[in-house]
Amino acid sequence: MSKQKKIKIGLALSGGGYRAAAYHIGTLRKLKELGILDRITMISTISGGSIVGASFGLNGDNYSDFEKNFIKGLKKSVIRKVIWSWRILPVLILICSALFAALFYFPFTALSWLTPAIIIPLFILLGYFQFSLLPISRAIEDAYDDIFFNKKTLKDLTSKKRIAINATNAETSRPFTFSKERMTDSTYEYSDPKIRFKQHDFPISRAVAASSCVPFAFTPIRIAKHFFENEKDYNLVQPRLIDGGVYDNQGVHKLTFPTSAFYTDIVIVSNAGDDFPFKHKFFNVISLLVRTSNIFMNRIKNLQMIDHLYDGDQKQEVAYLSLGWELDKSLEEFVKSLGKGKIKQTVYEAHHITAEQVADLMKKVRSKKNCDNETAEITKLLKKSVNYAQLIVGKNTAAQNKMARGVGTNLTALSDAEIKNLINHAYVMTELQVRMYCPSLFMEQ
Repeated sequence: MSKQKKIKIGLALSGGGYRAAAYHIGTLRKLKELGILDRITMISTISGGSIVGASFGLNGDNYSDFEKNFIKGLKKSVIRKVIWSWRILPVLILICSALFAALFYFPFTALSWLTPAIIIPLFILLGYFQFSLLPISRAIEDAYDDIFFNKKTLKDLTSKKRIAINATNAETSRPFTFSKERMTDSTYEYSDPKIRFKQHDFPISRAVAASSCVPFAFTPIRIAKHFFENEKDYNLVQPRLIDGGVYDNQGVHKLTFPTSAFYTDIVIVSNAGDDFPFKHKFFNVISLLVRTSNIFMNRIKNLQMIDHLYDGDQKQEVAYLSLGWELDKSLEEFVKSLGKGKIKQTVYEAHHITAEQVADLMKKVRSKKNCDNETAEITKLLKKSVNYAQLIVGKNTAAQNKMARGVGTNLTALSDAEIKNLINHAYVMTELQVRMYCPSLFMEQ
């Protein structure tokens, strides 16, 4: 990559609730230590990644204070605040009281006929007016403000980096992106007439709530009329924003789509997802729908990883790191990709691996001959190049990784041990993956 050209560096922070938010702190900490974080130009976030990405966009100028305060926030439960919210608690009490009366009181009185007269209309009301009666996302927005954002708006985000907080627009089936510069959906940008929004005073907590609005659980986020540049357009379109992970659970789309304003030369993807779990029990339609949604999101993630990591377009350097990966397996995957011709020449030459060595490896892989000697020699060079012996000193134990991967993707408070193990896995994995796949970052320093 030419030294005359100032390279653009992008960071994608995946979804995954508080687990993702804690994991990405490890990525940010390591990038800060390596001197890369200050050089990053774009940060694209999804769901749980949006919680930490937006917080960093507000407070990242003093990194140590940002990290310390953010970790304190991870020890506070958003879900608990939602349950006790004035928006939710009165409705829950009313619903529970009605059900209790119908099921446990009226059957023992002459008024037992009231049981179906209460339950049937109650379920009809909940079915048709769930989002109005239980505005869970607005309660989450309040909780985010209380814990992380303190009523800040998009205009308060840093100008030193472009922060893209991504949701999915159920109306258009496209990403809806919030940033300091604008908030929009490409469908509206190219419509006739163009639909534009006023982003400056839009609450960050609402943008993050939209980004993390899990289908089947939370209320879709709407854009109020006063946020339209032309309020008459409010009658033309009705954005309904849900979890950004429905479209792109890793936040990588914005950074790798060639015509995107967020496209960068180098991309680092911090993925807090684990291996997709085996599951054989489905108790009702909702659990099956949730599983179906997760299958779609996992398939999108795998296709993105194949496209950008293993079948890359050779125009970008892309480093993935994942909670589900181990350090030694990551080395193996690099060498396997090398044998398939999927690693750019500039990348492997930066590790002092020659074109002749790669050609020999690829020849044996294609002919399905034993290539243990070639693999061992290349792995030795790679380990030396990334300083592997020093890097693995601080890695998690198997038990610590098991704890980290066992953390749920919800918004309940995390323990000190869970936070520490999530951070440390990302901290170590970030250096390995970035040094392997993005060596030009270290040449530019």
